Parts: sequence; C-alpha cells; structure tokens
Amino acid sequence: MNVHLNDEERVHYGRQMIVPEWGEDGQRRLKASRVLVVGAGGLGAPVLMYLAGAGVGHIGIADGDFVEKSNLHRQVIHATLDIDTPKVTSAAASMRMSNPHVEVTEHLLSITSANADEIVARYDLVADCTDNFTTRLVVASACAAAGIPLVSGAAQITDGTVTTHKPYLGAGHPCFRCLYPKQLGPELTPSCAQIGVAGPVLAVIGGIQAMEIVKEIAGFGSGLSGRMLIYDGLNGSVTEVELAKRSDCGCAAGTRRASPVRADQPPVTGG
Repeated sequence: MNVHLNDEERVHYGRQMIVPEWGEDGQRRLKASRVLVVGAGGLGAPVLMYLAGAGVGHIGIADGDFVEKSNLHRQVIHATLDIDTPKVTSAAASMRMSNPHVEVTEHLLSITSANADEIVARYDLVADCTDNFTTRLVVASACAAAGIPLVSGAAQITDGTVTTHKPYLGAGHPCFRCLYPKQLGPELTPSCAQIGVAGPVLAVIGGIQAMEIVKEIAGFGSGLSGRMLIYDGLNGSVTEVELAKRSDCGCAAGTRRASPVRADQPPVTGG
C-alpha cells in the first residue's frame, strides 16, 4: 500500500500506533480509506469525532438537518454558536479543527432511494447513524448492492445496539433485510423527540461503532457481522445475540466489491 505518514501524523497518531494490533500498517490503511457517516446527530457526533481522531483519510458526512438547541445535550460535535447551521458544516468544522490531516466531504442532503447508490459507491465503508427506519433501509440496501460493510448503531431512551452487515461473506452474515424483512411503522419506531434519549448512551454506542469501523479498515479484532451487541444503560450491561441470514433474502447472492483499502489486508477474524 503506497500511503505515507509524515512526521506530524506520526506524532498525532503515536499513542494508537503503539497498540500491537494497530501498528503502522493499520494507520496507513486508515489514511487510505474513505468512510461515509450517514447522520451527524447523536450517534454521528462521537463516530465522526473518533474517526477523525483516528485518522480515517477521507470522511463523508450526509445529513440534511440543521443544528437546533434541543440537539445539544447529546450531539456533542455541535455547540450553541452552531444553532441554525447545517449539521454537516458544523460537524466538519469540529473535525477539521481536531485533525487537519483528514479530508472531510459535506453532503448537505438526506439519503434517499434516488441518491443512495451514487453516494455510497464513493466510499469503502458506511456508518449508519440515522434515526429512522426508512433511511436505514435505504442505506442498507445501497451498501448491500455495492458490496461494502455497513456498521449500524441505534439508541433510544437508555438502550442501544450495534452490529455490522457484510452479507457478501455468505452464511452467517445477514443483511439488514434479514433482521427486518418488513417495513416497520412509526408506532414501532418512535423518535427520540417522542420517547427521549440519554446522551451518554449515544456516546457508548457511537464509540463502539467507531471502534468497529477502525477494526474493519485496519484489519484486526473480531468483527460484529452475524452478531449484535445490546447495551442496557440502566443496568450497565451488554448482551450479545447471534443473528441469522434468511434463506429467502436476496442478499444471499451478494458479492464483495473490490477495495484498494483492503486488497492486501487479511480478513477481520471472527466477523
């Protein structure tokens, strides 16, 4: 992989590069990678900051919303002065200030079935940090079609979940549709404006998402494809459940897209 780390980057990333599993090779893979984060809200905030801090070379942010005062208790990438500013603009400014070595692309729009395939195809991996089922389904379908990993997080009230979808790996690796074969109505997927959410829970779930993304790109650790972590904030517990691929789901025929980032990289073990 022909990716160079300059002296400033070696200082910036020094404390993580000495982690044995990470190393310089992992850092170079991160710098060579392109990650799209869909949603710059409660989950997107920690994911974006940690990916920028970790040195993901190119980070895309897709969100059509603007910062509101009610966001600030949990969307820690934004500040009071950012109210009425596009979330992608506010988030990008915070990331560039945190790490000038990363490139950030702002997609001031909502991901829909009309634009998802074209935008997703520009990236090596996608993080689903959205807050509604329809967008999640569109993003998941685009990732499955493109053959790229999707790291998906969700949180409401005091609970949260994280999993990774890589259906192109075959048996034992379900897609989003395998978990939710039918559209869920609003009565089953209420928003945080209706039922609330605790800010620290989003930090926990977003942090796990960011770690899973780093592992997928750098190539170490056990991935979450075929598994889901369920975090219970009230009881301080984490439960792991196995996920099954549905035999009647079209994802069974999916294939992995060739990626320059992972072409010379061993697979993530356990995922």
